[in-house]
Amino acid sequence: MLPVLWSFRRCPYAIRARLALLASGQQVALREVVLREKPAAFRADSPSATVPCLVLADRVIDESLDIMRWSLAQNDPDRWLDMPNAGWDWIARNDGPFKHALDRCKYATRYPDENPAQHLAHASEYLAELDAQIERWIFARPTLADFAILPFVRQFAFIDKAWFDSQPWPSLQAWLVRFLGSASFAAVMPKFPSWQEGQPPLIFPSAP
Repeated sequence: MLPVLWSFRRCPYAIRARLALLASGQQVALREVVLREKPAAFRADSPSATVPCLVLADRVIDESLDIMRWSLAQNDPDRWLDMPNAGWDWIARNDGPFKHALDRCKYATRYPDENPAQHLAHASEYLAELDAQIERWIFARPTLADFAILPFVRQFAFIDKAWFDSQPWPSLQAWLVRFLGSASFAAVMPKFPSWQEGQPPLIFPSAP
């Protein structure tokens, strides 16, 4: 029986989990969740009731980065896990301070006591440093760091795409454009039907 992946198409955490599954060729039965109507089966599987959630025969993996690492441990043909230790630092900064600032920029009305301009400045500082690091990739070739971070940069960029495009981040902007135009991004972003009890499994990634 295939592992089950509970997912939500637009969630950056779920996007990066699907990217790793695609890269590894590890197939799952994908179950697309409507977040405002979380099915009971999803709540039973996911300790945090958040996506992505990977259900294996012997355990549940409820963190997207852990899903990426599990997937690539099965098969890593592009050697994403073979990255400098600094890659983990970039991911930690993305998942911590940058995501904190991103949420308070994108969903400012949820945080009425916060200063969105201050959070925009914090996010911009991280992105400027990332721009200085990137040539074509964060390191000499694509690694886990690129695909763990890109979905969040995408989410930030589309808060105000015209503003994002006007910033002095040419390497970062080109990196994002390549990602958005890639076959990999297209493969993980079709409009998946929402899961219903009893429906045939949706296999992801599909066979080549």
